[in-house]
Amino acid sequence: QVRLVESGGGLVQPGGSLRLSCAASGFAFSSYYMSWVRQAPGKGLEWVSEIKSIGGITSYAESVKGRFTISRDNAKNTLYLQMNSLKPEDTAVYYCVRGGRSMATSGDRGQGTQVTVSS
Repeated sequence: QVRLVESGGGLVQPGGSLRLSCAASGFAFSSYYMSWVRQAPGKGLEWVSEIKSIGGITSYAESVKGRFTISRDNAKNTLYLQMNSLKPEDTAVYYCVRGGRSMATSGDRGQGTQVTVSS
């Protein structure tokens, strides 16, 4: 079955960086758009970024554009999110989702990884 396992979260100071990973299994990873979404405390799911299956074409929410970079390694069935210049408002549980932006709230996702940005 579909399995998505996120890792790499943690506590970081404002301005710091983290790299999230998502190990995928149980489906043809290279054939799917993939996304990152996040959920801040007390809020709904927010789409963050997506990457096409082939060609590496990406898109980002305005709130993270220029600071976050999504990438994938189809040979390793792994999705990444490099997060730089982190802000307190980036604090959330981050999930990888099988599918593009349209699947942000309904697609298969993992258990999530907590990112906390605080001094």
